[in-house]
Amino acid sequence: MATIHPFRGVRYNTDLVGDLSKVVTQPYDRIGLQEMQEYLTRSPYNVVRITGGKRPPAEDADYKRRAELFRSWLDQGVLQRDPTPGLYAYHQVFEHEGQTWTRRGVVCLLDLREGGGAKAHERTLKGPKEDRLKLLRATRANFGHIFMLYSDPQRRASGPLEAQISGRPPIARAQDDFGNDHLLWQVTDKATVEEVRAALADVVPYIADGHHRFETARAYMEECLRRGLVPSGPESFASRMVTLVNVAEPGCVVRPTPRVVHSLPSFSLEMFLSQADRDFDASPVPSLEAAKVHLQEGGAAGRPVFVAYAQGRFFGLELRDPAAVDRLVPGPHAPEWKRLDVAILHGAILERMFGITEEKLASQSHVDYAHDADEAVRTVDTGKGQVAFLLNPTRAEQVMAVADRGERMPQKSTDFYPKLLTGMVAMRMD
Repeated sequence: MATIHPFRGVRYNTDLVGDLSKVVTQPYDRIGLQEMQEYLTRSPYNVVRITGGKRPPAEDADYKRRAELFRSWLDQGVLQRDPTPGLYAYHQVFEHEGQTWTRRGVVCLLDLREGGGAKAHERTLKGPKEDRLKLLRATRANFGHIFMLYSDPQRRASGPLEAQISGRPPIARAQDDFGNDHLLWQVTDKATVEEVRAALADVVPYIADGHHRFETARAYMEECLRRGLVPSGPESFASRMVTLVNVAEPGCVVRPTPRVVHSLPSFSLEMFLSQADRDFDASPVPSLEAAKVHLQEGGAAGRPVFVAYAQGRFFGLELRDPAAVDRLVPGPHAPEWKRLDVAILHGAILERMFGITEEKLASQSHVDYAHDADEAVRTVDTGKGQVAFLLNPTRAEQVMAVADRGERMPQKSTDFYPKLLTGMVAMRMD
């Protein structure tokens, strides 16, 4: 279960830094060299100067320099700590598939003792955790959010929070790189804070994004405890800043990640369709727009449906017998895992027909990942791919069901959109 705490957030002083949009960033693992350069040119106060990107620094001394910069910004008033502890309502307003959505979250501290009560669905890698641990040791602060899901159909937590901010202007507003609006309010009313804490006390939080940072926070807490340190309060090494989002409310959007197969010794569309015919109904689809409709209709009906694109042609693929999943998807996985569209695509098509194993998927020796269907099609058209596979998104409920089984999702199964911005609010440890 979840024990949460209010906290005194550290936020940018816009009187000194100007437009907040110039100083916030996407999560660190979305920041490559190109994105890093763009953020550095936007502002001398961009948070990337502290958090860095997905490539670790060449020297460990760089972490010390980042920590010194953080402290200097605090001393100069570039960053300021809110005087009163509170919870933060975080809204993201964005466009998706022709509709405007608002995703509502609550930013708080999650107590890490007793495991934090959180369930994971992704495997983690040693390198990113080492990088984030070195930054955490140096700065003793949380900058990026860990995005967590929970289920509360009665809105016992979000309802009181929304009532408190109704009609109030946000204390922070920024626009991300994709034109999405990010709004932040602080709620300090003690009765409301306690009501939200009580409502969340019996929910199970699931990590959507931020597995590396969550494991790093746990590792840092254990390291501090081994040194005999005692938490001075909630704003300490025994808590981690998170954003909790209720999956029972609108706006919890997960996007699919198309696969592009490349570098096979040989590829024949006719041979592929002949092999697919053993278990899938394959039918021509006239256009990309029609392919998207084909996927939506299949997803709405709960059927495993894919679209293959090669040689300028689209083909819809629908699994004839859902009971065949146990035969087609190898491994001792739980039924909830095997029935994921992405697991069926990997097991029944990529591995069985092309010999692309989990190891080859991990090394990306034969599969690249596109941001969307349009990019996947362009990749094939330019000769950088032999065949692309479009699929439906994994639903948030499926992520939670797999995590309940103690399983880890297949690679690139989820793309929660939009990402939570780094720099909207931070937590400094006492």
